[in-house]
Amino acid sequence: MHRNLESILLLAIVIAPFIGSVIAACMPANARNRESILAGGVALFGLLVSAYLYQQVGDGEIIRYQAAWMPAFGVDFVLRMDGLAWLFVMLVLGVGLLVVLYARYYMSEQDPVPRFFAFLLAFMGSMLGVVLSGNLIQLVVFWELTSITSFLLIGYWHHRIDARRGARMAFTVTATGGLCLLCGVLILGRIVGSYDLDTVLAAGDQIRAHAWYLPALVLIALGALTKSAQFPFHFWLPHAMAAPTPVSSYLHSATMVKAGVFLLMRFWPALSGTEEWTWLIAGAGVCTLLLGSFVAIFQHDLKGLLAYSTISHLGLITVLLGIGSPLGMVAAIFHTVNHAIFKASLFMAAGIIDHETGTRDMRVLRGLRHGLPITARLAVVASAAMAGVPLLNGFLSKEMFFAETALVGGTESWWMSYAALAMGIFSVTYSLRFISVFFGKLPEDLPKIPHEPPRWMRFPVELLVLLCLIVGIVPGMSIEPFLDSAVVSVLGARAPVYDLAIWHGFNLPLAMSFAALAGGVLLYVILRKYFTLQSRDRVPVFYRLSGAQAYESTMLRLTAGAALLVKWLGTKRLQPQLFLMIAAMIAVPLLLVQPLPTLAAVSLADIDPLFALMWLIGCTCAVAAAWQAKYHRLAALIMVGGTGVVVSMTFLWLSAPDLALTQLMVETVTTVLILLGLRWLPRRIAPKELNMREPHTVWLRRSRDMALAIGGGLSIAAVSYVVLMHPQPKSIGDFFLLRALSEGGGSNVVNVLLVDFRGFDTMGEITVLSIVALTVYALLRRFRPAPESIVIPEQQLDNKDFAAQQAPAEQVENGYLMVPGVYLRFLLPFMGMIVAYFFMRGHNLPGGGFVAGLIFAVAIIVQYMLAGTTWVESHLHLRPLRWLSFGLIIACLTGLGASVLGYPFLTSHTAHLTLPLLGEIHVPSAFFFDLGVFVVVVGSTMLILVALAHQSIRSRRPQAGTPVEPAGNQRGVI
Repeated sequence: MHRNLESILLLAIVIAPFIGSVIAACMPANARNRESILAGGVALFGLLVSAYLYQQVGDGEIIRYQAAWMPAFGVDFVLRMDGLAWLFVMLVLGVGLLVVLYARYYMSEQDPVPRFFAFLLAFMGSMLGVVLSGNLIQLVVFWELTSITSFLLIGYWHHRIDARRGARMAFTVTATGGLCLLCGVLILGRIVGSYDLDTVLAAGDQIRAHAWYLPALVLIALGALTKSAQFPFHFWLPHAMAAPTPVSSYLHSATMVKAGVFLLMRFWPALSGTEEWTWLIAGAGVCTLLLGSFVAIFQHDLKGLLAYSTISHLGLITVLLGIGSPLGMVAAIFHTVNHAIFKASLFMAAGIIDHETGTRDMRVLRGLRHGLPITARLAVVASAAMAGVPLLNGFLSKEMFFAETALVGGTESWWMSYAALAMGIFSVTYSLRFISVFFGKLPEDLPKIPHEPPRWMRFPVELLVLLCLIVGIVPGMSIEPFLDSAVVSVLGARAPVYDLAIWHGFNLPLAMSFAALAGGVLLYVILRKYFTLQSRDRVPVFYRLSGAQAYESTMLRLTAGAALLVKWLGTKRLQPQLFLMIAAMIAVPLLLVQPLPTLAAVSLADIDPLFALMWLIGCTCAVAAAWQAKYHRLAALIMVGGTGVVVSMTFLWLSAPDLALTQLMVETVTTVLILLGLRWLPRRIAPKELNMREPHTVWLRRSRDMALAIGGGLSIAAVSYVVLMHPQPKSIGDFFLLRALSEGGGSNVVNVLLVDFRGFDTMGEITVLSIVALTVYALLRRFRPAPESIVIPEQQLDNKDFAAQQAPAEQVENGYLMVPGVYLRFLLPFMGMIVAYFFMRGHNLPGGGFVAGLIFAVAIIVQYMLAGTTWVESHLHLRPLRWLSFGLIIACLTGLGASVLGYPFLTSHTAHLTLPLLGEIHVPSAFFFDLGVFVVVVGSTMLILVALAHQSIRSRRPQAGTPVEPAGNQRGVI
């Protein structure tokens, strides 16, 4: 494990954006400056750290951070920074910093800016995780995180249909590619015997010679091609333009779409060098660059044009990687950087035009140089770089592209060169189309009168355009050292000798460059003059081929197929589904298990009469609950509670006080919550009350169901009996008994098991509990009780009873509940002491965070039951959502603390402290994890309780002839 300063800084680069994302999400909506300063500070911190680390990366070293993750599977959490990763980190953070500054002025005051910067920082961290991952499984995790966060960013304006559609389309395509990538890296790990990236990259010959090479190549290529919007998966990128322009200038120029080509670069040593690689990768790239560049010419939306041009340039990079030559790799990396620079500036310029004019339609935009003179000059220079004009960065890498396509074809095959030249001509044409909006007469009917944006909004565009000029004029001094580090990190000893210079003499690539420039200008003039380019509503030739339409049709067919399966195999009623499940549970073992195991005889002398009587009571309660459930819910609930008490007593009988205490508290809390929920269900009327007679078919169906239920119960009992009576090998329980105190720091094995040995399971359980609580809360917010259940119960309609005329809060303040109210309020602090007692002793005696949380929840529930919702929430400022959040954060931070120190996640440590009066005390780190469990349990219970209690307010039930005050006027709700 590496724990030097550089490795810690490497970890900080990845963690900082995620921490910043959480902080940004918690900021108020009006803190625009603070949020942008936070996001910019995170990006600037990463840039400074990366610049510091270049002194080692530039010398050819690889900086690593490694920590145990899943040691049982040989998988570690590994971060590695070589020359290629460093270059992409600088792109992600550098462009990210400029986008943050640009977004500060672009986003409207009505936009929820905290959410925007939270999503942006989360995406930044995910992208950094992709480029710095040194483990294949870890890479896929971060890869899918980029799909999730990009979905959130593209759908940021979720009130717009096109944003929601574009986000779903992008997520579906890229996430599906991510699943393919996961399968591919699993195959690679199987071939090599390791998921460590360095090991995989060093085993290129072994991988290429293996029988599973082609499936692995196809699956990994699908992951890369879907992410980089390559044919036939290119259609999602134009629809992603519904995102805010800062998102487009970040995701679709320097980060997300570059992840696919980064993956191809990263796996190039292990997968390239075969015909399959060339045909698959280069073939997809050629189709993409031709299709994207041609379609871009006929777009009328500025961002649509830039989207298709991005697809084309990504195809160019993919072709260079597919060629498989060392110089092709050099050109691919170089053009990746160049494209990020000029395309980010063009997206920002398009955003300025949209921001200042109110439209991006090129059919109405013209003469903008009069209102946006500086922006016009900047956009013209950036467009020239995109077109490949000399003395700009795009010219150099495109000339290298022409050289490689000419070299791969030799003197016999020129098809690759023709395709490259056609793409060059098309790129010049759509670049001219873009800058045409700045010339001509300024129209008078624009939605806004255009003027220059704020100075700092334009600054990112100015800086990027300046980089286009610097790299184009002095490439050897500006970019070549960094490019060389990246090339060497990929190719190693195969790195070629090259010279980034403006002039290499008169040669074929130079002739192709000037031919592309001349041909592009000529094509633009012809299209504009003779083919009414401005008024064309569809793309010639390709208008019938719509990838988006194919996607939508596929999704509709899948939805229709799923609906058909549900119709055939599902039912809207739960009872038939349970019938089939129980029947299968009985039939399958009878058919598969032959011969059936015999049940060992039980001696009546071994049965304790008191224990048998207790279970007889429990079984009677269970049967009675089932019998009463349909028409007498309250009686059924009481019977279920009796069964729960018997289960608790059983645990206590079998010397399991922890389980008994937990079961008892769970029964208490759930019984009250279910009772509150049943209050709002309409009453079921038995047929006898309506003088109706049930048909015989109903009795037959019920008899069948009862027989099946009895059979299912007996089957489960028999299986449990066979398993329990079967001779067991040495139990794993001895392992925990021997190590609970020495390794877990506690003598209560059950609690140590939950918060230490199986802490990750508990982490998942409290996460699920939080999700369930949030789901219940969301459903109950939309729930409206039936009209007949809103009426005041008959017991409260006695007009002669003074208490019936009072609201619950009045009954507690000066009514018949005043004495119990005073008593229970006085009891509340003592219940708090009991909670602290059970929580503090949990590591050594029965108790712990879960039990303590339930006891605390009972204390609050009692206050609700006595005084009512209005009184409690006016005196106790409950914040269940915050309890949930802080509980999960505390539990996660406890686990991450162990990871930072180089131990597996949630590894427990015990500190021995000596305090005055108290003497030596033992403080295990699991104490803080248990605290998180406690907070989550309290928050979940309170959230469900609040949702149920607010039904009485939301339904406006009359109290003594007066409607209850609306929930919106209550204090301390959430």
